[in-house]
Amino acid sequence: MTGMGLYNNLNIYLFVGLALLACGILGVIYRRTLVSMLISIELIMNGAGLNLVAFNRFVAPENAYGMAFTLFIMGIAAAEAAIALAIIILILRRYRHVEGAKLKEMKD
Repeated sequence: MTGMGLYNNLNIYLFVGLALLACGILGVIYRRTLVSMLISIELIMNGAGLNLVAFNRFVAPENAYGMAFTLFIMGIAAAEAAIALAIIILILRRYRHVEGAKLKEMKD
């Protein structure tokens, strides 16, 4: 049981959550296609969910508020992904590309 001390450290979870958040923000800024922007937004939500669960585990383990908020975030992420993919499919059918920079206006 030499490696158990690594899993009982809040800083590790917060660093991984921060890394997910940073990768997501950089992905939204630098990616051009709408699908990769959607994946980056999912990374941001996963980083926030990981931070909530970590704080719940280490700060207040007797109540489950962090886990409840994380389940709420996961539900929002699933609904957002379904709606965004439907919009991306409609844009692809209409404009024949999904480049975010080329879609300045959505009207003809």
